[in-house]
Amino acid sequence: MKNILIVEDDMSIHSIIEEMLKQEHYSILNAYSGTEALMLLEQNQVDLILLDLMLPGLNGEEIIKRVNHMPIIVISAKMTTEDKVNCLSMGANDYITKPFAKEELLARIKVQLRDSKVNFKLTCKNLKLLTDCHILMVDNNHINLTKTEYAIMKHLLLNINQVVTKTKLLDLISLDTDDGNEESLRVHISNLRNKIRKYTSDDYIESVWGVGFMIKG
Repeated sequence: MKNILIVEDDMSIHSIIEEMLKQEHYSILNAYSGTEALMLLEQNQVDLILLDLMLPGLNGEEIIKRVNHMPIIVISAKMTTEDKVNCLSMGANDYITKPFAKEELLARIKVQLRDSKVNFKLTCKNLKLLTDCHILMVDNNHINLTKTEYAIMKHLLLNINQVVTKTKLLDLISLDTDDGNEESLRVHISNLRNKIRKYTSDDYIESVWGVGFMIKG
């Protein structure tokens, strides 16, 4: 069953989309702000995002910039060509304006789920995480990761230029693995750095003393 994240703060529109998707037997996740959307993306496997642009907290454009590893259909009241071009240029896969016909939205969803690439990527400079096979790439070099190393890289790359606290990172990786103590986290971070340094002098994973870790974009 495909898992679709609805990011829409208008309750009536949100409910319409949710009911429509449930009738088509999709699994639904609901977010009413950009910040909530990022939290759900960290904690769940999502196949497609339906994204409003005018959101509390982080707006839709910021979500598009940060999430480049899954299909995004923008659903917005913004109707200018410039708005559409900007979103598509930033990485959105499709754009539909409000009000929309249910049949059209369902058709566009089916197209994106059909055409979406099997191998989604999380990227930062010359670093690329292949999310289906748990392989990290530096340029054209493949780095095999353990389950915990993959979970750490995934959550750091979902939060580029933001500090992820040690407590939050431990909570997040414990959802994906059975590994969840601070000493183990330090070891895994060290192992990741050593693997990456074999192929680049860039020190991607930065320590923020006493707080956590981050990747700078």
